[in-house]
Amino acid sequence: MSKKQAYEEKFKAQLDELDAKIDVLKAKAKQAGASVKADYYETVEDLQKKRSEAQTKLQHLRDAGDDAWEDMKQGVEESWTAFAAAVKSAVSRFQ
Repeated sequence: MSKKQAYEEKFKAQLDELDAKIDVLKAKAKQAGASVKADYYETVEDLQKKRSEAQTKLQHLRDAGDDAWEDMKQGVEESWTAFAAAVKSAVSRFQ
């Protein structure tokens, strides 16, 4: 397995883990009282946008040649860091 493939798999696994956390927030949103339901849905919508950005970066990385992917790695990691921090913040806020 190449470094690129290993990096892609690691990133995909991390996205899957955060997707599961977003799913938990969605479930809580359905059960939440009216006063916080809108806050849940707004937060989930924001997280889904960040997730989409991270997924797009991952797709660009996959499409990149073996030589170019290293140059794209920083952008992927920045997107990932922003997404992971947002999920962590949301999870802790709604616990």
